[in-house]
Amino acid sequence: MLILGIETSCDETAAAVVEVSHEHGIKIKSNIIASQHEIHNKYGGVVPELACRRHIENISPVITEALNKAGVKINDIGLFAVTKCPGLVVALLVGLSTAKAIAYALKKPLIGVNHLEGHILSIFLEKPDISFPFVSLLVSGGHTELYLIEGFGKYKALGRSRDDAAGEAFDKASKMLKLGYPGGPAIEKTASSGNPLSINFPRAYIDKDSLDFSFSGVKTALKNYLDGFIPPYSTSSIFLPDVAASFQQAIVDVLINKAFLAAKMYNVKTIVIAGGVASNKLLREEMKKRGAAEGVSVYHPSPILCTDNAAMIACAGYYGFVAQDFNPDIDFYDMDADAEMKL
Repeated sequence: MLILGIETSCDETAAAVVEVSHEHGIKIKSNIIASQHEIHNKYGGVVPELACRRHIENISPVITEALNKAGVKINDIGLFAVTKCPGLVVALLVGLSTAKAIAYALKKPLIGVNHLEGHILSIFLEKPDISFPFVSLLVSGGHTELYLIEGFGKYKALGRSRDDAAGEAFDKASKMLKLGYPGGPAIEKTASSGNPLSINFPRAYIDKDSLDFSFSGVKTALKNYLDGFIPPYSTSSIFLPDVAASFQQAIVDVLINKAFLAAKMYNVKTIVIAGGVASNKLLREEMKKRGAAEGVSVYHPSPILCTDNAAMIACAGYYGFVAQDFNPDIDFYDMDADAEMKL
């Protein structure tokens, strides 16, 4: 079966074709992503109205490119999967409306996918033999959450950020440091030549044994640090790599400690990192090092599958379809975008 996935939850317009077979499992035939970073860079974050307009411009060409690269026609698609939640409502509606129209016209099944589930299951596109249960550390611009994954569709929320997500903290820090958007890659690049021990930024662990996160404090600590320079802070008055490296280390330390605490509390020997921040090299390396020391296997998707993409939506859509976790009438007529829906 061929599945077309569509993703427009934030500032990437994405479409992908995956093929499911008994011999090869889920194989990616195309995975097209149109980024909007150049549009939102000057604002230091995503502007919903601008994102929506660009999605409208990009959605048809991106779908066409995904089909052409996969070497298939739209009539060959057996299942459509589209992100319905969470995200920016105006952005979600572009992908959702497009998917509903195409699926209805072709009389093909359509399944709505939770964006977070797409990130969690993206690992199965490359490592289909990972066994349950495992702890999923989902880290992105809008989400920092921990889940116990007991099977497809069986997810237990263990903890989430009470304020800023890790990726959001990176974006805001990058804006303060005048490094550009998106903040995660900008901070990581600048930090590569810095000393992560030069500034002791705080690590928030909240209550004892809590699996919740908080990153507003470290963001405020960075602002206070920069405000302490007289005359008023400028990028020429500090050594940016040290600041970036210290800030990055503070966030990575908390992510790692919480993930391994969750694995210990639930007696799980596998951790999967997912989401855009999962492409951070320091996070990957230190998670692997900690895992080797504690006998815990750590996995993460390739960077292209960590960021928002449609292959992960097609993957999650397939497992939802197999579980018959959809109703054709509801998906065509009543399914709507939801900015806040939890996993």
